[in-house]
Formats: sequence, C-alpha cells, structure tokens
Amino acid sequence: MRSSTLLIVCAAAAALSSCAAPLNFEHPGGPRWSAYLAPGAAPQGPLSDAGPITTPAPATKLRVVTFNIKMSREIPKAIRLLREDPALHPADLVLLQEMDQDGVRQIAAALGMGFVYYPATVHPLTGRLFGNAILSRWPLSDDRKLVLPHLGRFGKTQRIAVAATMDVAGQPVRVYSVHIATGVEVSPSGRRDQVRALLADADGPFDRVIVGGDLNAKGLGKLFAEHGYAWPTEDIGWTSALSATDHIFLRGVGVEPTLGVGKVADNLGASDHLPVWAVVTLPGAPPVSMR
Repeated sequence: MRSSTLLIVCAAAAALSSCAAPLNFEHPGGPRWSAYLAPGAAPQGPLSDAGPITTPAPATKLRVVTFNIKMSREIPKAIRLLREDPALHPADLVLLQEMDQDGVRQIAAALGMGFVYYPATVHPLTGRLFGNAILSRWPLSDDRKLVLPHLGRFGKTQRIAVAATMDVAGQPVRVYSVHIATGVEVSPSGRRDQVRALLADADGPFDRVIVGGDLNAKGLGKLFAEHGYAWPTEDIGWTSALSATDHIFLRGVGVEPTLGVGKVADNLGASDHLPVWAVVTLPGAPPVSMR
C-alpha cells in the first residue's frame, strides 16, 4: 500500500514539474480586478443596521462568509448557495479562494456587492487564474496583494492573501482573504511562515481586523490565537475532506452572541469545501490609530 501510494504521489509531482514554468504574479499591485461601491452608498441587507455609510453607528453587525470554491468550477451552484441559504445570505463580507476573475465577477454581480480580486498564479493543472477575492457591501480601499513566502515544492506556484480596508459607517476594518499552501507543497515550518507573514502585515495601524480563508490545516489557527486573535470557528468541525481547514479570525471585532458561527453542510456540490460563516459586531470605537 505504501509503495503504490508513493508511486501515485511521485507521478503527480512529475506531472506538475514537467509543466512549463509557472506564471506567478509577484507584484503586490496586480494584476487586479475590482468594482467598488461608491462612498456614501447605503449598504444592502438587513444585518447592516448602520443606515447610510456616511452615518456612523455605535455598533454594526456584519455577516462574514469564507468559501473556497474549487478552481471556480461550479460558479452557478455557488451563486445559488450564497443567495438562497439563510445562513449565508445576505452576507456583508464574502472571502473567496481558488477563484478566477470571471467567477468573482459573476458572484459579485449576483450578490450586488463590490469586490477586489488578485490572482496568485496561473494554475498549472487548469491554465486559469488562481487567487483570492474580497466581496463587500461597504466601500473598500487600500487593497493590495500580500505574497506569502515559499513556493510550492512541485509546481513552484505561490500563495497569497488579498487585503483591503472596509469602511463600515466610518469604522475602518482591515480584511484579509488568505489561502495557505498544502502540506504536500510546503513544509510545516514554511506554512507557519506564511501565516506569520500575514500576521506581521496586519500588525500595522489596524485596530479591527477580520481574516478568513483556507488554512489547509486547523493547527495553523493556533498562531492567530497566540497573536491575540479570537478564533470563533475553532470548533467548527471538518470543512473539507482533509480536516477543519476553513476559518475566520477576529481582532478588535466581536462575535454576535445569539447568531454566532457555523458552516453549511450541504454546499449543493459547489466545491470540495463547505462555506463557513460568522456574524460579528463592530463596537463603537474611534477611527484607526496611526501608531
């Protein structure tokens, strides 16, 4: 059994290594696709209780969803899920992984949300763009791509986080959509380096931070907890065939006590991952400090 498994792994590695050199997008500014909501526009959805964006509020509820939609293959199914499942709709913030630009555009249009999308690479198995997106009902600004350290062992592809600042009724919230490498691609220490790179980036002048995405290992969540982040999805259970890989982390942001967190067990065949959600609260606070 061990020898046959090794042969399969070696064959897959050879197939990847025999592909042309990967096209990794290393510049933090692009390529980039976006469609922003205009400042002053009213948020859409009953959970956003702040009224117009120009009117600050003492507290705002946000429904946050993170979803790895495998290779952007089943976009119509993903749209149906995100529009019809009451645990996911109406979302105020949707963090997506394994996306191409067309899939992001279709989902954002169907949900009536603004978005920003950056690809990490051209995936060697599909020949299509492969990256992360942030979709929001609130204005986004200061977006960029954070290139994570360590290329994949076989395909030499890179992983990224996409960052943006969401303006929620005058309260800036730094948001990250992240996709950490698998254990086949990068060593355990290398994957910890990837998480630490995101944590270091978020240690800037941001009092409120939301991170969501696919860690490809539950244990990496401990690094967020050690860094002072709340981990509301710690006990969410398995979200993919591998383990509890999909999570949400919060700093300066609370979890709504009655609505809490969860996952959608029936994903309508949209992916090999389950979507994960949390309803969070932004307590009234002064604007971000520039320390």
